[in-house]
Amino acid sequence: MESVAQEDTLNRVGNTPLVKLNSLSKSNIDFFAKLEGHNPFGSVKDRAAYWMIKDGEEKGLLTRGKSIIIEPTSGNTGIALTGIAKLLGYQVEIVIPEKASNETKEIIRNLGAKVFETSDDLCPKVGAGTDQSIALATSIASSRPDTYYSPNQYANEANFKGHYVGTGPEIWKQTDGKITHFFTGVGTGGTITGIGSYLKEKNPEIKIIGCQPQQNHLIQGWRNFEESAKPDLFLKRENVVDDWAHVNNEEAFSVVKEVFEKDHLLISPSSAAVYACMKNYTFDENSCIVGIFADDGRKFQSVYQNQNVFSESEFVEALKSAEHMSNLAY
Repeated sequence: MESVAQEDTLNRVGNTPLVKLNSLSKSNIDFFAKLEGHNPFGSVKDRAAYWMIKDGEEKGLLTRGKSIIIEPTSGNTGIALTGIAKLLGYQVEIVIPEKASNETKEIIRNLGAKVFETSDDLCPKVGAGTDQSIALATSIASSRPDTYYSPNQYANEANFKGHYVGTGPEIWKQTDGKITHFFTGVGTGGTITGIGSYLKEKNPEIKIIGCQPQQNHLIQGWRNFEESAKPDLFLKRENVVDDWAHVNNEEAFSVVKEVFEKDHLLISPSSAAVYACMKNYTFDENSCIVGIFADDGRKFQSVYQNQNVFSESEFVEALKSAEHMSNLAY
């Protein structure tokens, strides 16, 4: 039986705040950020992890105290799965590209997971022979099917459902149904198809815009579909996407300081990429735009130093003075 502390942490999954971006908003055009960093383990992937574990238990694929969860990830899913699974009594093994941020890998290790690193692209590719992380996780899981279980976020319907049942209705309610445009990056496809499907059912006129990075990008968790195949989960409902916005590394990293100075938010590279896409897109009057800020910037100090966004001292000061920083469960 789950303890009160465990229940409290799990109850914090979802219901994240929606904040206005004053730096972009103007007369009759309002911009908002959905701050997924307020999930207990710090990202939008808490939702998928929670739903996938619960789904595995309901289907009898997971047994507490016996099963080992193994999953390939570029970062946030690994943190979320490890944190939530540990609360529920599971061991976790994570396969992650070595190019993921050092902070991300350290968090996963500190949460108690066994970590395997692969020399893969920062955003894992999906397709035969292209993704070392997925191949290794699959190999380990198939060797002991009685013990290992891989949720496979790239094809798991519970990933989609977490956003269709949770995030989408939250955004609709928080905007009083006034949302006209929705922006997010694509990794597994669960976020954009889950939220997009729900919003389209409420109002078919809402525009769902996918954000796509350049090739050889530095946006952890995203994929460029010219160099990476589309995940099965995304392919099922890709027609929900109305348009694509493109962003390169320079555009993404160049707005991190701008958002900090104008909106007092310390954002992640993927959040910055969403912001840049919204900033460069053309909107009609009376628009209400919502973008997913998948996590905050606290675990990207090394990345921001490498990209000359913040010096070490600047980052420390930003961390101290940033608004909307949540209390994490690790």
